[in-house]
Amino acid sequence: MPTRILPAVGDADAVRSLTTLLSQLPDAEPVAAVTDSTQLIDTLARLAAESVDELPEVVVVHERIGPVPALELIREVALRFPAVGVILVTSDASPGLFQAAMDYGARGLVALPLGYEELASRVQAVAQWSAGVRRHLGSGGDVFTGVGGTVVTVSGAKGGVGTTLTAVQLALAAQASGRTTALVDMDLQTGDVAAYLDVQFRRSVVDLAAVGDISPRVLADAVFRHDTGLALLLAPGEGERGEDVTDRATRQIVSALRSRYEVVVIDCGAQLGGAGAAAVEMADTALLVTTPDVIAVRGAKRAVRMWDRLQIRKAEETTVVVNRHTRSTEIQPPLIRKITGTAVAATVVPAHFKDLQAVVDAGRVHELENKSTVKQALWGLAGELGLVKAAEGAHKGGRPRGDRGSVSFRRRRDGGG
Repeated sequence: MPTRILPAVGDADAVRSLTTLLSQLPDAEPVAAVTDSTQLIDTLARLAAESVDELPEVVVVHERIGPVPALELIREVALRFPAVGVILVTSDASPGLFQAAMDYGARGLVALPLGYEELASRVQAVAQWSAGVRRHLGSGGDVFTGVGGTVVTVSGAKGGVGTTLTAVQLALAAQASGRTTALVDMDLQTGDVAAYLDVQFRRSVVDLAAVGDISPRVLADAVFRHDTGLALLLAPGEGERGEDVTDRATRQIVSALRSRYEVVVIDCGAQLGGAGAAAVEMADTALLVTTPDVIAVRGAKRAVRMWDRLQIRKAEETTVVVNRHTRSTEIQPPLIRKITGTAVAATVVPAHFKDLQAVVDAGRVHELENKSTVKQALWGLAGELGLVKAAEGAHKGGRPRGDRGSVSFRRRRDGGG
């Protein structure tokens, strides 16, 4: 049976060189190369959705792939697609890099410039390993399965604009519709998700930061199961411990959650650190919450510009949510769209704190009444973003419930349609 090999190479000359050499290998079937990390993950996810057998046996990752660094990309592939063997192609063949590549999940390393014998030997060994994994994959091994869920980050233009409330209600709406949902508090120093949901906890996101390989069992031990069915991964009780959650750890944690839950909502707070930046970069949908006042809108504009400067996310890939909206305010959503250069959610959240005060003070936000206009708006926003599962038959006579905006607001991951 031919060995399917997927090259992941960003440089056009390197693509031609690698593809030519791979096509000369016995029983090799190179497929069309992907040019960046996002395209690679999307391609593998699409194939995995059909069947594990549709996945290539071998993925060859060039050291200059981007935007996610090669080693981080290898870790994500190894975690989400354990039946795929990854080979790293690099100009640095030192023992240190070899050990690092193995630690991140690579099954082999080939040095540049490429040589036929070395490449053939590595591909053959990795293909045999992949075939063995696939034979045993159905025997109940402790591995992640599935193509991965939708990741939504919720950030604040500044403190106090309703970021945590928005994140909590979006997660509750997704869970109530029948989707497995995780809510992550990545506001590492001042996170309030636990306080909003009346949770006493021992483990937090910090407990996963030092774990080299997050298995489903390790993840389950760190997650708190709330009465509503939400899986909670909470910020540490001691804010200084948040420094232990690096951008690298965040990528691994988000990848593990994406592989296990249909929807992952991440509260990033209003302060941007390495962990929050990594989460926003990985998100399918990045929300930025603001209130319709000059200070908050200026904060939203600053945040969008900073994300762009740091190459975390472009303005057009960000969606602003307007909270505490009234018809009488001078700053309306169209003006916010013009100022920030972002998309603005069609659903606005009304200013009606009277609905919220009792449940916020009691730490029981999940018990907010259905008649609350704030809850209705936030759950409507969840539908607009495509986070809720439409009820059977809801599409009859019109658009499916929850479909509005789900395409335009979701981050596009590939260069095609």
